[in-house]
Amino acid sequence: MTTAQLHDTVQDVDAHAQIQSLLQRQRSALRASGPLSAEQRADRLQRAIDLVFDHREALVAALSADFGHRSSHQSLMSDIYATIECLRHSKKHLKKWMKPQRRSAPVPMNILGGKARVEYQAKGVVGIIGTWNFPINTVFSPLAGVFAAGNNAMIKCSEVTPQTGALLASLIGKYFKEEECVAINGGPEVGAAFSAAPFDHLIFTGAGAIAHHILRAAADNLTPVTLELGGKSPVIVSEHYDITAAAERIVQGKVLNVGQVCLSPDYVLVPEDKLDIFCHEIMTQLGKLFDNLLDNPDYSSVVNARHYQRLQSYIQDARDHGADVREFNPANEDFSQQQGTHKMPLTLIVNPDDELRVMREELFGPLLCVKSYRRLDDCLDYIAARPHPLALYYFGNDRAEQEYVISRSLSGAVTINDVIFHVSCEDLPFGGIGPSGMGNYHGRDGFETFSHARAIYKQSKINLQKLGGMIPPYGEKADKTLKAMIRK
Repeated sequence: MTTAQLHDTVQDVDAHAQIQSLLQRQRSALRASGPLSAEQRADRLQRAIDLVFDHREALVAALSADFGHRSSHQSLMSDIYATIECLRHSKKHLKKWMKPQRRSAPVPMNILGGKARVEYQAKGVVGIIGTWNFPINTVFSPLAGVFAAGNNAMIKCSEVTPQTGALLASLIGKYFKEEECVAINGGPEVGAAFSAAPFDHLIFTGAGAIAHHILRAAADNLTPVTLELGGKSPVIVSEHYDITAAAERIVQGKVLNVGQVCLSPDYVLVPEDKLDIFCHEIMTQLGKLFDNLLDNPDYSSVVNARHYQRLQSYIQDARDHGADVREFNPANEDFSQQQGTHKMPLTLIVNPDDELRVMREELFGPLLCVKSYRRLDDCLDYIAARPHPLALYYFGNDRAEQEYVISRSLSGAVTINDVIFHVSCEDLPFGGIGPSGMGNYHGRDGFETFSHARAIYKQSKINLQKLGGMIPPYGEKADKTLKAMIRK
């Protein structure tokens, strides 16, 4: 069955049986081929680069069709450029990553010829479950590490972006044999069957609520799992940092995919005496980027009606409870009569009560909460009392205060004096902690995540156990040896 046929039929027949069949074929192919050389791995990575580069216009068009409208420039930045860069990074460095690592053998074995090393071995077949907000990057970014580690891959595309998923499945079928890499599409039933398959590793990018189901399904097979989730990523603006500069960077990050980013800032903590000027600056910075929204090609749409209604319900909940809601709508446009899009103005909720839905749920859209604080420790206490976020953003130039914030907080990552940007550094691990994720990938960390670090020890020719009396029957020699060994 071809990839195209699989895409057409997987929802209509036994998804479990098809997925199991593909998995076994990929496993058999790996056993038959043996470990992949650096050249073979580089070839796979280059084919992935060619796929994305050669079909970038079609991929951008599919993304926009799935979203109703998505800025082509943003798609080129986030789903094309960023994807190609992570693939190129892995291709460039994989030979270095593949080299065995020397480790120290214990004394005195190391003196007498004992040697220790770690070799990185492919795990086998890795399952990749992508998500809709960046449906190309959340597939190919982990694939870079999967291929660099010498694995085969099976991909489950998001059903929320079906046109992009269909195109990806078709293109992957042209660039790769099914025994190397295959992409499938389908709804929740296919997703459930996919996550229940006995992969050698599974990586999921998406919502925390679905991650619970992924882990339960994977547990039956004891499949190792990497989870890339989200949460409410906070921003702290220091008392001494320039408010205009902070607002500019926060806005630039927030408008990316109109907040439909797992790393998008959810709420900003600003000094109490600078709350009003900060909110004013946010609106000013937005005004520099957009003079209208509905027909603006640079302003993307919320992905579908369900997510649009979810976000509207958050705003309505805030209004119903008397919150200070401020909408950026420079041309006073009517957003209620859209055809084929679900655009929303970026909306500030100022000093919202913690019981409001905007403060309890991950926003994942063009909403931003702003809260005031009196002491820096109040910010850190507030963040610590909530689930660990995927990212924490701090704006401040004082080196001691930077270190204080980093050491007194816990998050997947930290970016100083900007938002989101750490994800573009391929040499840094990307991942969350606790509710925001489990495990890391990107660059070498991805290679190691999808590899088995195999310990290899070569013993000395001299039988030290026997010489030291450390074999039965134990006696005076063993007592003497143990007395010499056991010390503070």
